[in-house]
Amino acid sequence: MTRRTENQPDPARPDLGAALFSTWRVGTPLRQREAVEAIAGAWERRPWPAGGLLGYHVYTGHDGSTLLHYSQWRSPQDYDAFVKAHRQERVDEIDTAVPGIERLGLGHFRHHRSLARPDDTRVPGCVVIVDIEFEGPDPDRRRAWVDAVTEALEAEPRPHPGGISAHFHLSTDGTRVLNYAEWETAQAHVDALAAPGDGIGSATELWRRVQTWPGLKGSTVSRYDHALGLIPG
Repeated sequence: MTRRTENQPDPARPDLGAALFSTWRVGTPLRQREAVEAIAGAWERRPWPAGGLLGYHVYTGHDGSTLLHYSQWRSPQDYDAFVKAHRQERVDEIDTAVPGIERLGLGHFRHHRSLARPDDTRVPGCVVIVDIEFEGPDPDRRRAWVDAVTEALEAEPRPHPGGISAHFHLSTDGTRVLNYAEWETAQAHVDALAAPGDGIGSATELWRRVQTWPGLKGSTVSRYDHALGLIPG
């Protein structure tokens, strides 16, 4: 049985062995809503596909055009088994309901480390995805970079109160870091970006080190709202 949940996922859950992130471009806010409902219908009409799937969540992009998909698996092998037996029928139903979806790519990640206060019970009002690309695979470089970001965040003289957590993931191909960051509101994140020194990127040596890290190729920042959560019944 497949059921909806209003609860947002825990990116740091201990039984998580594989985290998959993908982005679809659907074009308009109306098509975002239609695609979310098509996804819900395609899944709710079918049994939960595998014991290794822990949860599947969909987010609407603040650009009014994209959807973010985040699925949590016990192992990469569980995802591979789902693709062989269950994925295509769902894709076909969704594409029939909302033709013309552009699938921009699928990233395979593993959760690496998180920054969060255990007593913080705030519900995120916005999820910010920071996707960082490096020149060529180098696992040690990526881990060291995440350590440097963590050090810079923890040393912030005036951390922005709207930030809730940061969950760092490493891609299995060795080239990317993805930060799944939870914020109270989208405006809190906008404000933090507009005023370096209030939570993101103060003019400190620690942040300069992060921003000029050897092999750092580029990054993107996107804001999303949680729109659909699906879990086993």
